[in-house]
Amino acid sequence: MIKIENLNKTFATSEGLNHVLKNISLEIPDGSCFIISGENGSGKSVLMSIIAGLETADSGTVDCEGQRPGLVFQEAETQILGETPREDIAFGPQNAGWSKSDVKEAVESALEKCGLTKKADFPARFLSGGEKRRLAVACMLAMKLPVIIMDEPYANLDFCGVKQVNFLIKKLKSEGKTVIILTHEIEKCLALADKFVVLFRGEKVFEGSAEQALKTDLEKWNIKNPLTQYKKAEDLLWL
Repeated sequence: MIKIENLNKTFATSEGLNHVLKNISLEIPDGSCFIISGENGSGKSVLMSIIAGLETADSGTVDCEGQRPGLVFQEAETQILGETPREDIAFGPQNAGWSKSDVKEAVESALEKCGLTKKADFPARFLSGGEKRRLAVACMLAMKLPVIIMDEPYANLDFCGVKQVNFLIKKLKSEGKTVIILTHEIEKCLALADKFVVLFRGEKVFEGSAEQALKTDLEKWNIKNPLTQYKKAEDLLWL
């Protein structure tokens, strides 16, 4: 369980103080798919950075119960360090001092789980957007990280890329991983959510199931309700 209690974050700007997060409290169960949505500037990325340990809050607490989260950035190519997927996935375990046999086992397992075995020795820079995101996840799986945070995972992906990412999310859930998705493109993933949260101007304004969200006036928080195109939550699963 990841427990977030009364989280606050303020940034100083030329126009004064910007309260990016205001008393955010959440509980994210182990093995769940937790989707956090909100318009640009709602505080999603700052919250993600604090959970991942990249930033500190002004007040409040984040307790990951010893589980180190892994983060997939919106621009996944910025995380690629190796020339090939095999080299990139091996980078973390090698730098952690793992034995050669353990590194090899971790790399092969991560390649298989993320559907990248056939691209293992392909130039990483030529992978598609969906493949690069899967490669970022593979690096975290190799390091045995139990929590994966994905920031806008559908950005600039075509239909095939979205399907690849969603298939991977389902697979991660089936293996007991906790997946936190930050996105405004909820029509592509809402059916995967065990819990759905909306941030608006730094505040948590909604928390509930996908079904409850679809019965809510999401437009008042500048989120397009996908039911203008679909009839029920199951129809939103892009697989």
